[in-house]
Amino acid sequence: MGGVGSSPRIDDVSKQIIEQLQEDGRRSYATIGRSIGLSEAAVRQRVQRMLDAEVVQIVAVTDPLQVGFRRQAMIGLTVEGDIAPVGDALAAMDEVAYVVTTAGSFDLLAEVVCEDDDDLLTLLSDRIRTLPGVRTTETFVYLKLNKQHYNWGTR
Repeated sequence: MGGVGSSPRIDDVSKQIIEQLQEDGRRSYATIGRSIGLSEAAVRQRVQRMLDAEVVQIVAVTDPLQVGFRRQAMIGLTVEGDIAPVGDALAAMDEVAYVVTTAGSFDLLAEVVCEDDDDLLTLLSDRIRTLPGVRTTETFVYLKLNKQHYNWGTR
């Protein structure tokens, strides 16, 4: 999905559709259409355009613990030289849920989801710390997920 500040302009009707899908990603196009005054076909077309433009993404969000991933962590990385290749390499790893380039103490933050501590150690030692340009890493192991939501609405 687009980076900060790079999202295309969307109108108020599309924003209403997004907010409906944030509440329930399985809500039917007919139900959405009735609530905002559009036909099912018009909602379907708008959603498809937003999917194609990567404005929205409709996915199933799981509880990692219940699907076999018992270790989550945030890894802060400092990088020497160009940050982009390290970010791209992280993004290509299956265990990495998301990667952001940041300002501050770290150049990159990567959230990882692993089966257990052994998998996290292998990922860190053998695949992340060995990437060219990685100077340091700091790992923040999740003890409890206090809040995670995706219904922040639109602006």
